[in-house]
Amino acid sequence: MRVIPGAWQRTADGAGLRAADGTIGTTIFAEMSGLAARTGAINLGQGFPDEDGPAEVLDAAMRAIADGVNQYAPGRGFPDLLAAVAEHQERFYGLHLDPERDIIATAGATEALAATLLALLDGPDDEVVVFEPYYDAYAAAVALAGARLVPVPLRWPDFQPDLDRLTAAVSDRTRVILVNDPHNPTGAVFTPAVRRRIVELAESHDAIIVTDEVYEHLAFDAPHVPIATLPGAGERTVSISSAGKTFSVTGWKIGWVSGPAPVISAILTVKQYLTYVNGSPFQPAVAAGLRLPDAFFEGIATTLREKRDVLGRGLTAAGFDVSTPRGTYFTVADAAPLGATDAAEFCRALPERAGVVGIPLTAFASRENRAEYATLVRFAACKRADVLDEASRRLSLLGG
Repeated sequence: MRVIPGAWQRTADGAGLRAADGTIGTTIFAEMSGLAARTGAINLGQGFPDEDGPAEVLDAAMRAIADGVNQYAPGRGFPDLLAAVAEHQERFYGLHLDPERDIIATAGATEALAATLLALLDGPDDEVVVFEPYYDAYAAAVALAGARLVPVPLRWPDFQPDLDRLTAAVSDRTRVILVNDPHNPTGAVFTPAVRRRIVELAESHDAIIVTDEVYEHLAFDAPHVPIATLPGAGERTVSISSAGKTFSVTGWKIGWVSGPAPVISAILTVKQYLTYVNGSPFQPAVAAGLRLPDAFFEGIATTLREKRDVLGRGLTAAGFDVSTPRGTYFTVADAAPLGATDAAEFCRALPERAGVVGIPLTAFASRENRAEYATLVRFAACKRADVLDEASRRLSLLGG
């Protein structure tokens, strides 16, 4: 069989993995992490912490394993986790959810996104408006569903959308407006005006808002504001989050999706045929984490803000122009002052030049719009302070 037919081809195209000659490449994350391993470079590319999460959460997982919580969880998730998610949404945002009807536990936010998009999209006439640059899984899932991605660009250095361009992008064909806030890869937090306009457009075109809020507790300047809390938004918003970024357990893959019960039931119809269930002993551990005191959640944002500042100073000293992120793990820097014209080639050479790995922002953009981000590089600050100090020292060699 020369050509293997199937939806995998449009998924690969959506994620930008198919080269001009038709071959399928690896993701940029795999490529750059492989470079880090081969060269001994510090990996500031892929967004995973190098420290474990809180002891209370880790201990709860070990107790669950020892207590025999090792078989299938209920299809929606363990009731205690669903209750903890509902308590969390009420405690931090004043959102009232029925844990038995309005929430599903998922295999991380990625599965939650895939199940949501596969459930809500119905072919090539449906469009998904997304802010570009975007997490690559968005484009892959939209392509897998057979729908069309409509990007709205975010511009250096503050990475806020132009409201007129956003308005023009949304139409009666728009089935979903997909919002990642705080935003990966740029570190932006959208302004109140942007959030309000998203809700207005969704209402006027009868679209569903899907929010990826995995960095909700890593907003630096003010508490996170979920779109679901805005007037008129709750009835048409699906909110997604996960434990990985908040509790530094990215390998556990415990996420959740919440929203109006009829929409959640539609998503469950698809989700149950993806993983069915996952991570039984991790679910009670995440429930324990969601019930940690406010000081924990305040502390992780403060700690990462300090790391952001360390990384930003190091990048500035190395000669980059630096955008100051308002949240997430990530800082975007412009390598043009260092002579870069192609971020991907710059990042491929960086491990040998400076012993550090970053990710080109072009990896998060549609092929037709990559020139907009040609010299921008994403670096991750979610590493130990001593690692960031050493990375800054190594990057300083670029200016020598």
